[in-house]
Amino acid sequence: MTREYSVAILGATGAVGTRLIEQLEQSTIPVKNIKLLASSRSAGKTLQFKGTDVVVEEATPESFDGVDLVLASGGGSVSARFAPEAVKRGAVVVDNSSQWRMNDDVPLIVPEVNEADLKQHQGIIANPNCSTIQMVVALAPIKAKYGLTRVIVSTYQAASGAGQSAWQELVSETDAHNAGKEMHAEILPVKSAKHHYPLAYNLLPQIDVFEEDGYTHEEWKMIHETKKIMFGDKNSKAVKVTATAVRVPVPIGHGETVYFETDAGSGATAADIQAILSEAPGVVLEDNPKEQLYPQPINAEGKRETFVGRVRPDLENDDSFHMWVVSDNLLKGAAWNTVQIAERLVDLDLVRVPEDAANKFVTA
Repeated sequence: MTREYSVAILGATGAVGTRLIEQLEQSTIPVKNIKLLASSRSAGKTLQFKGTDVVVEEATPESFDGVDLVLASGGGSVSARFAPEAVKRGAVVVDNSSQWRMNDDVPLIVPEVNEADLKQHQGIIANPNCSTIQMVVALAPIKAKYGLTRVIVSTYQAASGAGQSAWQELVSETDAHNAGKEMHAEILPVKSAKHHYPLAYNLLPQIDVFEEDGYTHEEWKMIHETKKIMFGDKNSKAVKVTATAVRVPVPIGHGETVYFETDAGSGATAADIQAILSEAPGVVLEDNPKEQLYPQPINAEGKRETFVGRVRPDLENDDSFHMWVVSDNLLKGAAWNTVQIAERLVDLDLVRVPEDAANKFVTA
């Protein structure tokens, strides 16, 4: 008899939360019942799951009683508070925030890349940063064949990556500018920052706060998440990674220019890289310069795949290449990767909390 699962979605009313509902509806997970959880200000709203009205409840520790699987996208502080409570009550949490990503007891998962790490979970599985996910999906098959020693990435990240309010602010700024009015910025680049700048008709070379070394936390995340996912150690010396993250006036869909070096003497050619990517899971190769075929955010919106194009050799460095990577940051970068992880947990019969892990995570 097929096991059915009681599923809770934490942060159900947000931009990612509503997409979690949609992706869960389309998934292979047999859902027995569903709880939609959010803050007190969203409690009482009605959303739908598979055509049935579901009333949003305020999240409390007791909300997770009887729940098997939690898909969380409520932000770091929310996950810090509720993920341990869910685990204590026997639920497995797939968390979309940054709260648990660097925790050594929490696997950081992109199913196409490191699904095997799911077997080590202690009740919480972390969903990586959106910009990291699409990059490692493209790099993993290349690493498997030709090795990987260096990555230099520049991102072109959509407004929705900063949340629903940032996306709405981009729209209002655009409308104001087109009407000849002053643009008012209150959110970007960082809500808590001293200064805010309009994103409409602009580029912001700051995503998240600045660290002491001059890198933003977004850039830090891409560096260390890539190492953890692909090399099993967030501080791995086996690969050199650096990043520059830029917010661009696009609603949905992150773009990335990725420079990478394969093992010295790998013998790889651009055609070899294209051939690998054309067969890689989760990747769609769109690469025909003669026909001006290359990935674009507007075409990736609403799709689960990661799109790759502009694959070409670096003319100054042997065994080195460039590529352009695009994905829907709210789907593969968030909701779909989260549900995809949950699907794999179900398929591998891993929706259970180890007995010695129930109290492993301290509630913040």
